[in-house]
Amino acid sequence: FNPSLRTRLSTQKAAVNLGMNVMVMNFTNEGWTLEFEDGAIMDSGASEHIKEAAEVVSQYCDIIAIRAFAGLADKEKDYAETVISGFLKHATVPIVNMESAVRHPMQSLADAITMEEYKTKHKPKVVLSWAPHPKALPQAVANSFVEMMQMQKDMDFVITHPEGYELSPEITKDCKIEYDQDKAFENADFIYVKNWSNFNDYGKVTNTDPNWTVTAEKMALTNNGKFMHCLPVRRNVIVSDEVLDGKNSIVIQQANNRTYSAQLVLQKILKKL
Repeated sequence: FNPSLRTRLSTQKAAVNLGMNVMVMNFTNEGWTLEFEDGAIMDSGASEHIKEAAEVVSQYCDIIAIRAFAGLADKEKDYAETVISGFLKHATVPIVNMESAVRHPMQSLADAITMEEYKTKHKPKVVLSWAPHPKALPQAVANSFVEMMQMQKDMDFVITHPEGYELSPEITKDCKIEYDQDKAFENADFIYVKNWSNFNDYGKVTNTDPNWTVTAEKMALTNNGKFMHCLPVRRNVIVSDEVLDGKNSIVIQQANNRTYSAQLVLQKILKKL
């Protein structure tokens, strides 16, 4: 349903590595417009209901992988995960989340693999930092990273963002939140940077403060910290060239681990088929 570079290619590569055949279809541009509401009177707009579409696709595939972003207009609709929930309800084969409205689990699995590879002490300090962006972006990557970190008992985790940019309290729960980015960066071993649009004033860009851009001066506050980002990233908006091109940037290695995270997920599913 939405564009991709790393997610699509890494998932395809992972599937091929496991001996699978891959078919790719962009529902937005190549399929019929889908209706997701039960009992809908389809007298305009959508041409096909998810009930038939999901069952039909299930006959052609053993696994369906879905990528469908948040619309960022209706919080209730996005957090109900309309698209992926429709496939989960009506498909008859396993569904893989390649980023949904609220979560990006294969990205967070790759992030965890990357930190395991690069950590140099038992309990590293990990910081998830908001950074400015001119466009409204979903909360999916940040949400999944938070949930992944909550499962890591051997990491000191801090979230930093401007006041008013809190993520869903149901996701952050008891996480430590620090509104002073410099203070959060102190002695950090990993700095994971990601923009997300406002959760309370849903889908809006209410802050573009360039002081939240990650620079070499900010990274100097860390414990020789590694810089992470899921990519794509806007240079000199999210992060300075100096940091992104520096020796402590591990974004390329992080992207490479997308193949291995996808392969782990697919292999686990295949064993159950």
